[in-house]
Formats: sequence, C-alpha cells, structure tokens
Amino acid sequence: MEDSRRAPMAIVVWACTTLCLVSYAAAFSHGASLSACADMMPKHLRAQLHSPNNNYVTVHTNMSFYFPGDKVPVTVRSTRDFMGFLLQARKVSNDEIAGTFVFIPPGSKLLTCFEDGDTVTHSDKSLKRNLSFVWKAPDQPIGDIKFFISVVQSYFVYWAKIESAIVAQRGQN
Repeated sequence: MEDSRRAPMAIVVWACTTLCLVSYAAAFSHGASLSACADMMPKHLRAQLHSPNNNYVTVHTNMSFYFPGDKVPVTVRSTRDFMGFLLQARKVSNDEIAGTFVFIPPGSKLLTCFEDGDTVTHSDKSLKRNLSFVWKAPDQPIGDIKFFISVVQSYFVYWAKIESAIVAQRGQN
C-alpha cells in the first residue's frame, strides 16, 4: 500500500518542480529583473559566471570624452550569438548608474533601476551579436563614466560587467 502512494507523490513533486523551474526561466526570457540592477548578475538557477577577461563581447563608443547633456553612441559587438544582456553607464568615481538611454535597438527594452531609462535589457530570446544604443549624459556634471554590459549566452553561461574604456567628462568648472 505504501508503494502505491509513493509513485503518485513522486509525480506531483516532479510536476511542481518542473512548473516552478519553467516559470522561473520564462520570467527572464523577457529581460533582466530589477534585482540585477546593483550587481548586474543574472539571477538564473545554477548560472555559471565566466571570467570577463575571456569574453567574446566588447562594449565601446567612438567618443573618448563627453559634455553634460551630450548624446553618446554605444556599440556592443560579439563574435558569438547571445540571448540576454543588461547595459548601464556608471560613474567611475563611485560606480553609481548614470544617465539615460534615448535610443535602443529592436529586441531590447528600457529598465528603471534608479531613474527612468537608465538601464537596457533584452526583451526577447532572439540571438544577438551587434547592437547600437545612444546614451544621454545628465545635464549636470557627473564626472567620467564607463559602460558596463552583462551578457547571457545561454541560461547557464554568462559574463558579468564587461566594461568599456573610460569616457571622460569635459566642461567641468
């Protein structure tokens, strides 16, 4: 009699676990959650962080300096396809998120970590390689910045906080 109860119970436990994992994974297929704002780390179960030094993704801009209020083009290039990402500009002085994105490519969406549009993430699981964005500096001086991107190649493999070169602020008094 006890064996006849174990099999249905095992099926119920398996079904609940599977449904929980599927719904958890589906939540991230439409972009990073706000819980990733601070550390830029995906919150996937059992995700494996890879060294930022061995990545295949670069984030850069053709500008080495900017003035307050400037619009700065940002390009992400990859030698391999990836599914997900999280992109931010951060102050070099204190690592705070700064500015807003005013142009984003298809397959992405704006997030509000601290202010509207200060972060960009993927909006679907389509494969991505080369992406272009435009970031707008705040009108008030904030100092030098760097762009950071975390990239998810698959549910289990990601690179966190790949950084651009410093973009120096000009026009400070």
